[in-house]
Amino acid sequence: MIALSNVTKQYGGQVLFVDASFQINPGEKIGLVGPNGAGKTTLFRLIMGQETADEGSVERPRRLSIGYFNQDISGLRGRSVLSETIAGSGEVAALGDEMKALEAQMAGELGDDPDALDAAVTRYGEVQARFQELGGYDVEARAQTILAGLGLSPEQVAADVGNLSGGWKMRVALARILLQKPDVLLLDEPTNYLDIESILWLEGFLRDYPGAVIMTSHDREVMNRVVKKIVEIDGGQVRSYSGNYDFYEQARQLDAARREAEYQRQQAMLAKELRFIERFRAQAAKAAQVQSRVKKLDKIERLAEPRRIVEKDFEFRRPARSGEDVVRVQGLRKAYGSRVVHAGLDLLVRRGERWAVMGENGAGKTTLLKMIAGVLAPDQGDVAIGAAVQLGYFAQHQMEQLDSDGTVLSELQAHAPTAGIGVLRNLAGGFGFFGDDVEKPVRVLSGGERARLVLAKLLFDAPNLLVLDEPTNHLDLATKRALVRALAPYEGTLIFVSHDRAFLRAIATRVLELSAAGPRVYGGTYGEYVTATGREAPGMRAL
Repeated sequence: MIALSNVTKQYGGQVLFVDASFQINPGEKIGLVGPNGAGKTTLFRLIMGQETADEGSVERPRRLSIGYFNQDISGLRGRSVLSETIAGSGEVAALGDEMKALEAQMAGELGDDPDALDAAVTRYGEVQARFQELGGYDVEARAQTILAGLGLSPEQVAADVGNLSGGWKMRVALARILLQKPDVLLLDEPTNYLDIESILWLEGFLRDYPGAVIMTSHDREVMNRVVKKIVEIDGGQVRSYSGNYDFYEQARQLDAARREAEYQRQQAMLAKELRFIERFRAQAAKAAQVQSRVKKLDKIERLAEPRRIVEKDFEFRRPARSGEDVVRVQGLRKAYGSRVVHAGLDLLVRRGERWAVMGENGAGKTTLLKMIAGVLAPDQGDVAIGAAVQLGYFAQHQMEQLDSDGTVLSELQAHAPTAGIGVLRNLAGGFGFFGDDVEKPVRVLSGGERARLVLAKLLFDAPNLLVLDEPTNHLDLATKRALVRALAPYEGTLIFVSHDRAFLRAIATRVLELSAAGPRVYGGTYGEYVTATGREAPGMRAL
């Protein structure tokens, strides 16, 4: 369906692809992986025809329809969420608009012109037939289903899209693409800003989608459950692996070990031959052998040194020991106007426990974390922090409060003014800011880099209670793995919200579920919660 043949692409001195070839077949579900800057977005643009290859070709059928979700939410305003979603449905939307215009004409000024009226009736019949063929009469119902699946309430669907926050606008932009039903879906991080219920719905939608899907995602569970093929871009090379993300990781490790072994064998052979040449170069009796080996070395195709992925671990300082009762919540009540979020919540968190707080949007997860962290006061009830507790709080808004005029290093210096430069550089390195990266201006940092910087500042203080609101948002898979490894030996207490099921499975030892029926405690891991409830999240939505 789409074939990339010997594609080479570079920007200035940066080579993204060298003789890259792979094919996208009808209905295929493909995961696109690679480090930041490897060329994933460029590959999407090549497929869309927005960029051209320096060498090679990108072949696609002329009538192939492609939908591209790239988190661009500019221009979403002035219409209801439903109207904005339907407007993105391509030909169907245009036909619907033409039908409405023709209906207005036939009911109005054309009544006095029989020829014009006949032409309008004829055209209306043609447009209506095509509209029906494309499922136009079902488009509003499908739009409602998709928007509900992505977590938008009926009130939001009827309201002006311009009043939504950036995260909710992202969902509307995604809904527009899904409603189009193109032959090929290109999805760049579609799970960003989605809650776990919406992610689960999207998984089912994509698994059942009849067209091809090519997606990037930092959620390994999504990649495991949706994709059946991985295309990796790294160091100018494009490699394909049949299987899901877990299979790809295993196959990649085997490939890397094989390439490393081949490279080391060749290096050992070359070293041996060079030692012989150097040793006997000046001996006339060995001249023929030396010349033979020199010619042999000249003909050998040298293997490039394999690229090695080194995952840097975060380094936690050991926190001081807290008392046994870390947080006690009693009779907690919180309302926003007439909407009651918490009504008499009781909770006891003890030292060393790791609580995952789960619930649908609006259930009060973030509100509870804010009250525990002391940044929001309850209407009634009490939140008591235990003896010798040092609290550290991570929230998404903290990334926006970084000094955009500063650098990574200056942010760390402002946070820890008594720490030496060497200590702060080591801290930055532990969170993925190597060498000159510490001089990067904050304003150019990606969402993942901002999250790492906030985490570095937080964990430098070595709190013995971590309250984390979506700490894995914007983090790539390697950084998530590093965070999990860092938290594994952590001796403090954790209370967190996350939509990443791999993170939940690795970290949680207790689950607090918030729902309309009231709070419910599950005294076990996330995996045990799933087994006990038969669901991965409280508010599962039907397709």
